[in-house]
Amino acid sequence: MSELTLIENTVPWPNGARVAACFSFDMDGESLMHNAHPNTAGKHVCGMSELRYGPTVSVPRILKIFRHYGIKQTFFIPGWCVERYPSAVEAILKDGHEIGHHGYLHEDPYTLPREDERYWTERALDVLVKATGRRPRGYRAPSFAFSDYTLHLLLEHGFLYDASLMGDDVPYMIENEKGRLIELPSPMAMDDWPHYMHSFDFAGTNNQISSPARAFEVFRSEFEAQWQHKGMWVPVWHPFISGRLPRAIAMHEMIGEIMKKGGVWFAPLSEIAEHVQEQIRAGTWKPRIERVPLAESPIPELRKAAE
Repeated sequence: MSELTLIENTVPWPNGARVAACFSFDMDGESLMHNAHPNTAGKHVCGMSELRYGPTVSVPRILKIFRHYGIKQTFFIPGWCVERYPSAVEAILKDGHEIGHHGYLHEDPYTLPREDERYWTERALDVLVKATGRRPRGYRAPSFAFSDYTLHLLLEHGFLYDASLMGDDVPYMIENEKGRLIELPSPMAMDDWPHYMHSFDFAGTNNQISSPARAFEVFRSEFEAQWQHKGMWVPVWHPFISGRLPRAIAMHEMIGEIMKKGGVWFAPLSEIAEHVQEQIRAGTWKPRIERVPLAESPIPELRKAAE
């Protein structure tokens, strides 16, 4: 019986791999608290200690796991955290991992006027260049808050890819009147926040905390589907959440399982985007193209009522 493939436009991955994989981490640190509570962040001592756990305890642990398996992955870091935690940034770079753009103070771009989004994007860009010696290739919008102006800024500043959207199982292209950019999507099921995050400091985060076994049941199901149908598997995790000891152990075990399974190409997102770009240039793969921003409400009365 022939294999049934449910992804219509699979990318030919290097060396015949069935799936491209990247354990991507958003190292947000206390930027989350400063953004959510700009006038009282210092009073949230317990919450701040939880967030600091990410760059101080979890990042070294995650790097140790990656070194054990010899894989290079991607960390998205707000500019403020780059300035606040230079030793964590240096350790990430020393091990050969990619650092991507993640705003400056984890501000939500779609809540900002365009001039403010430009200011914070460019401020963070300057910080990353100074700290790493290179321009970041990729961007992930804080809180997935990609605005109707974000693509314009990314194209203007020469980014290779974005990793903020959820519109496919494989890479695709997003475009506006200025040009096109590679999109490396991830579904919400791959984010560790809804599985683990419980906090009284942030609205809407009083979630029931899953055990690693329950969360990794979801992560594994996503991986198995992508492996079977030749897609892409990119979890969106946070060091202060998934770097906690039992969750880090579960990640370590899953990487080992994936290694034994075979047919997996581990790579930083920039390398995945470069490979996609080369396949397009060579004519061996043609991406789906999506216009951004997406269409407004087709009912003018509803738009007026919401304004």
